[in-house]
Amino acid sequence: MTAVRQLAPRFALAILATFAIQGAAPATAQVTKAEELRYPPLRDIQPPKPERVVLDNGLTVFLLVDRELPTVEATALVRTGSNWEPVDKVGLAELVGATLRTGGTQSMSGDEVDDFLESRAATIESRIGGDLGSANLSCLKEDFADVFRVFADVLRRPVFDNAKFEVARNRATADIARRNDDPQEITARELGAAVYGADSPFARDKSYSSLAAIRRADLIAWHQKYFQPQRMAIGIAGDIDPVAALERVRQAFGDWPRGADFSDPEPNYRKEPKPGVYVADKSDVPQSSIVLGHLGLRKDDTDFFAVEVANQILGGSFASRLFSNVRTKKALGYIVYGAIGSDWLHPGVTQVGLTTRAETTAAGIDALLEEVRGMVSNPPSEAEVAEAKQAILQSFVFLQESPRRIVLRQQLPLAIRGYPADWFDRYRAAIEAVTVEDVRRVAARHLRPNDLAIIVVGPAAASERPLSTFGTVTPIDLTIPGGPSGKKARQ
Repeated sequence: MTAVRQLAPRFALAILATFAIQGAAPATAQVTKAEELRYPPLRDIQPPKPERVVLDNGLTVFLLVDRELPTVEATALVRTGSNWEPVDKVGLAELVGATLRTGGTQSMSGDEVDDFLESRAATIESRIGGDLGSANLSCLKEDFADVFRVFADVLRRPVFDNAKFEVARNRATADIARRNDDPQEITARELGAAVYGADSPFARDKSYSSLAAIRRADLIAWHQKYFQPQRMAIGIAGDIDPVAALERVRQAFGDWPRGADFSDPEPNYRKEPKPGVYVADKSDVPQSSIVLGHLGLRKDDTDFFAVEVANQILGGSFASRLFSNVRTKKALGYIVYGAIGSDWLHPGVTQVGLTTRAETTAAGIDALLEEVRGMVSNPPSEAEVAEAKQAILQSFVFLQESPRRIVLRQQLPLAIRGYPADWFDRYRAAIEAVTVEDVRRVAARHLRPNDLAIIVVGPAAASERPLSTFGTVTPIDLTIPGGPSGKKARQ
C-alpha cells in the first residue's frame, strides 16, 4: 500500500522548493512579474562517496566518516517484505519487523535491551515494509562499540518473545478496528485494490483472521529464511574510525554463514486497467474524498525523469495546474494533489485527488478529469517546463543536505534494490536534459483518462448529480469481517 501514499512528502518538498526558488533570485534585480525572475546557476553538488566493502559471506557494508556531530548512525536493510507474505497470514512481515527488536535476543530480553539503550541515550528500531526490512541504530560515538554488538544480536539472534509477539499482534489488531476512521486512508486503500487488484500483495490488508493464524514459529521461520548476510546491506555513518568500524562489522557478522541463494517471485498485480466508479457511502462525514488512478511506472523506466517534470507541472507546487485551477480558481477543495506514480521494484500508482464538499462531488471529479486530459490537449508550455525543472533542481539540495542521509537513505536502498550506485548522482543532469517534447510525450503516454478508476468516499446521496454519469458504479463495503466477537465490525 505504500505506493498509493507518497504524495504528502512530495508536496512538502515542493513547498520547500518554492521558497528555494524565491530565495534564489538576485537581490539587486527588481521585477514586477514572476516570469521576469532570473536564477543564478546552481552550484555543483558532490555527494559523499562512502567506502564500500563486501564480506566473504555476501554482506555489503558502506562506511562514511562525518564528524559534524559526535554520534554514529547505522542502518541495516534486508531484502524481505510483505510483498512475499502467505495470503492466509497477511501481517506476518509487519509482526516480524515489530518484534525483531522488542522481542529480545538470545543474550538479552527485550526489556533488558530497553534498559541498556535508555542508559546510553541510544536507539535501535526495526520494521518491515513492502520490499525491505530495516533496523536503525543511533548512539553517541563512545557507545558505538557496545551498542553495535546489541544491534548485531538483534539482527542475527532474535528470539521473538511470545509475550512481546502478542503485544505486537494486539496493536495490529487494533489498527484493523480503526481502518475506516480516516476517509483519505480509505481512498488510498481502495485505490490500491482497484488498480493492483484486491488479491495483489500491493493492495492486501491484514485481517482479524490472518493475524489470528500467525504463530511465533512463523516469525522464527521468516527470519531464518530472509535474514541472511547475502541479502543484507549495512551502512555506518558518523564520527567513526572506518578501519575500526569495519573490523567491528567483521567481528559481529563475518562468521555468519552465507545462506542458500533464491529468487523472490514477482508479486502478482493487475496489468490491465479496470476503470469504473467505486463508492464507499460514508454518511458520518460532510465531505467527499475523491481519488482517480491507474497503474504507473517503475523508477528505472527511461521516461522517469521527464515524468518528474510533468508531475511538477501537474501537482507539484502551489503554482501547479491542479492547485491553481482546482483549488484556487474553482475553489473545489483545500486538499488537491496528483502525480504519475512510480515505485522501485514494481509500477507505482498514478493518481489525482481532492477532498471537496459532498454537494460538489461530481464537480470535483469533472475538475480532476479536466486537468488530466488537459496535460495532453493543452500540453505544457516552454515556460511551465522551465519553471518545473528549476523547482526540481532547486529542491535537489534538500535531498543532499546531510552526508549521512545520502548514504543511509539513498545509496544503501539503491544497493539492496539493485539500482546503480550513481542513480542519484545522475538525477540532476537527467532533469536538466528533459525537453518540452519529452514532457509532452510522457504526459500523453502515462496519463490515460480512459483507464482511471474513480474512488469516492463520503455521503453518496449528497452528490449534485449521479456518479453513474462517470461509469459503472461498484459499492465499496466498509464492514470489517471477523471482529473479536466473530461478527462484522460496524463502519
